[in-house]
Amino acid sequence: MKTILVVDDEKDIIDLLKYNLRKEGYNVLTATNGKDALSQSQQRPNLIILDVMMPELDGFEVVKQLKKDSKTSSIPVIFLTAKGTELDEVLGLELGAEDYIVKPISIPKLLARVKNVLRKHEERVAIEHAINVGVIEIVPSQHIVRVNKKELFFPKKEFEVLLYLANHIGQVVSRETLLNTIWGTDVRVVDRTVDVHIRKIREKLGKYVEYIETVKGVGYRIREK
Repeated sequence: MKTILVVDDEKDIIDLLKYNLRKEGYNVLTATNGKDALSQSQQRPNLIILDVMMPELDGFEVVKQLKKDSKTSSIPVIFLTAKGTELDEVLGLELGAEDYIVKPISIPKLLARVKNVLRKHEERVAIEHAINVGVIEIVPSQHIVRVNKKELFFPKKEFEVLLYLANHIGQVVSRETLLNTIWGTDVRVVDRTVDVHIRKIREKLGKYVEYIETVKGVGYRIREK
């Protein structure tokens, strides 16, 4: 069972989140201020949902301290806050948060983003080592792709699409899955976006283009070699 730490100085918010997260099968820890959050984080929850405006330490300072501690630096954080300016959101993401959600809360939307962050974190942990598919080598931690030992540059989204396919080798991955996983459910993009990125990836693969197979009407897969 995954554990989520909910940090907010409003009891109503904590109770609401605790109820809905438990319904989804999560174990829930709670804290009402920044210092308590740092203390609870030593239990190494799978995710922290964190308010910004709190007594003792604000959420931004909490994240800074989490990132300095090797025991907690890799815990994903979602900011859930009334501070809705673009500047605040940029600051939160630059500090290392995985997501930034502005109150008032949409519970279905929050739960979907919790699942998405947890899934991405699990995949990231699982693929810190190099992934090899025939002549293709991907090093996720260094954002490196080598094809037949030659290093090629892949922009962020192309890299993420290739990495996702490589991490699901032999499986057919739908365009919808790629859109939701790579671009997120809140970004308005169309299926054609995936096709364009696949085309660019294939161009870079050159004579090894056959590694990526189109499954008509479904999506794409990387063939096992």
